[in-house]
Amino acid sequence: MRLILIRHAKSSWDDPRTGDHGRPLANRGRKSASAIGQWLRDHEYCPRAVFCSTARRARLTWEGLSEFMPEVPEIEFCPDLYGASGGMMLSRLATAKEAPVAMIGHNPGIGDFAAMIVRNPPHHYDFRRYPTAATLVCDFPVTGWQDIRPATATVVDFVVPRELMT
Repeated sequence: MRLILIRHAKSSWDDPRTGDHGRPLANRGRKSASAIGQWLRDHEYCPRAVFCSTARRARLTWEGLSEFMPEVPEIEFCPDLYGASGGMMLSRLATAKEAPVAMIGHNPGIGDFAAMIVRNPPHHYDFRRYPTAATLVCDFPVTGWQDIRPATATVVDFVVPRELMT
């Protein structure tokens, strides 16, 4: 069972009247979302289902990524992914019915979740920090999402946008 774990792309702080949940993407975030979408497509890491936070920056990240998907996956916008802990993300993932699944969320929860699920973390300087639009691709040795457990996923790939936009 393959999981694609994506932190939302860089958001804008330009309008101080906009609440946290409603912040849009910054220009850099839009470019990062596109770069990650191209990378996912080019590596054939395209999801069949997506769980996405309802925060505007997460939805816009998905919008930027989705332009590069060869097929339109089933998408569920999940209020519980906004501010979710790693444990909450694990519970949400256990409800998936398709594979691969992409999950788009926020730090610190998404970085904690990534560290919690992998057996051996990637040797990447940014994995623990899990910066905006960081993307982990990992496989679980199970046949159903309800059977996933912490520290069992094998890392397939990990990338941050700045590596793709050089």
